[in-house]
Amino acid sequence: MNPQEIKDFLKSIRETDIEELQYESGGNSFYFKKNGVEAYVPEAKQKPAAAAVKENPAEAKSTVVAIKSTMVGTFSNAPGNDKPPFVKEGALIDAGQKVGHIEAMKIIKDVISRVKGKIVKVSVSNGESVEYGQELFLVDTK
Repeated sequence: MNPQEIKDFLKSIRETDIEELQYESGGNSFYFKKNGVEAYVPEAKQKPAAAAVKENPAEAKSTVVAIKSTMVGTFSNAPGNDKPPFVKEGALIDAGQKVGHIEAMKIIKDVISRVKGKIVKVSVSNGESVEYGQELFLVDTK
């Protein structure tokens, strides 16, 4: 790949939800990983929707929010088999905090919390296959 092709490729990846990618073709290879700030940008787009929920009193009483899978793959709750999990039930988390990751075809995507609160339920176990939109964690935002 020439430098312009690499720039065009990275620009197209930046517009997707892919956070980490390793590319090899012939004698060329590179590794790409978005930084935490870029991975957290989509949360800003959802703030107006969250404000709309608070305006409805019936929905405002529910303080438990689900963190859902954004892709199909294999869920991991730790950075490695010999490492401690990112979070456990009862753990306090912040918005933007990594709570796990999902791997599919050697592409690893971090699961980032968009809310601050306490993990009340871990719905999937390490190594479990997950579907798009599947509940991974329940978080009490009180």
